Amino acid sequence: MNRRKPTAREVDPKDVEFGRRVKKLREERELTQLQFAALLEKTGSWVSQVERGIQPVTRIDTMQAIADALNVPVSRLSPTAPLSPAPTEPPQPVSYVNDLDGAAQLISGHPALGTLLGTDTTGGPVSLEALRADVDEVWELTHADEYAAVSESLEALLPALERAVRIVDEEDRSEAYALLARTYQALAAAFVRQNKSSAAWVAADRAISAAERSGDALSVCASIFRMVQAFIRQKEPGQAAHAARTATVALSARDDLGPKGLSVLGALHLTLALVSARSGERAEAKEEIQKAREIAARIGEDRNDFNLEFGPTNVEIHAVSIAVELGDAGEALDIGLSINAEGLSLERQGRLLMDLGRAYTQRRRIPEATELFLRAESLTPEMVRTHGASRAAIKDLVLMSGNKPTSDLAELAERADAMN
Repeated sequence: MNRRKPTAREVDPKDVEFGRRVKKLREERELTQLQFAALLEKTGSWVSQVERGIQPVTRIDTMQAIADALNVPVSRLSPTAPLSPAPTEPPQPVSYVNDLDGAAQLISGHPALGTLLGTDTTGGPVSLEALRADVDEVWELTHADEYAAVSESLEALLPALERAVRIVDEEDRSEAYALLARTYQALAAAFVRQNKSSAAWVAADRAISAAERSGDALSVCASIFRMVQAFIRQKEPGQAAHAARTATVALSARDDLGPKGLSVLGALHLTLALVSARSGERAEAKEEIQKAREIAARIGEDRNDFNLEFGPTNVEIHAVSIAVELGDAGEALDIGLSINAEGLSLERQGRLLMDLGRAYTQRRRIPEATELFLRAESLTPEMVRTHGASRAAIKDLVLMSGNKPTSDLAELAERADAMN
């Protein structure tokens, strides 16, 4: 499971031509990207990347599945094959699958009944080292917005961790619970980003419980941060603010937090800034951002304690988001255009580009906004296409274009289903 963090690569012209062919055949069948993705049991973002040549298709079985879904022989997908009209068979009804539906189902019941009832037959010794590596990978996938892979990885990992905390020796139990807490924190973060707020709440609640059993109070507070994010997604600002303030008050009472504790405290102030901004409380939002800046200055570097990515750079990325939420497009651009976020995750880089696109949209700068949304999409396609604020801004760009948007913008709006 040692998957490396994804990096940018050169696009092969052959992949671009293959993708162009797939798109043409799909459109001839009158299938949307989402319908086509459902037929393939893939995500809409995967189909979009294939059609743009970003995602190469090298496996024979995958190529055959694409051909079957298009009702053409595999030879028709070759870049050298003639493009004759494809059969006009009407698309079949499809059911849409969220990338994290499997993970949501996984946590719907008790995670370790077999162990409790003595009927667990998995057996075998527990390797905390192997589990630790798997948890690290889940976080890498979460930061890269690879949610289908997150769900797939957890099918075996989560039951293994729930079993481990119940059977390991007493001296290893604290670490086992710490790994379980980190896993539920990752799952909560992924659920939030895919707008599955109820599942995010369940995952965050379990993270809090596991963190407490690990004996790490800072991990408890980091889990509360995930709970706050779930409340924000549920549009419950009062609960979000209460949970965040309770944690910040408790943490601020300590004078020995160190960088890890300061990272958690600063991240919670950033959530309070967002809650305040969305509630129209301008002064409070600015105050919370300033508190986070001061904490980041005390730390003096970008860190990733508890996978919060807290540090000076991420504070400024949040400052851009807050400025956009408050309608201060000029301030957002002044801050954001000078940020170098290359050291942070793809999710954070994509979020910065997306919010700069929103700022340019507020300025009615259509070309600049479109370019930034496309750049964000190349890094974090799911976020750009599913985030409500992103879709609203893309819709505004189309309407500003007088219903005659550029092809890039029109295709982006289609991928994000922004006009519905």
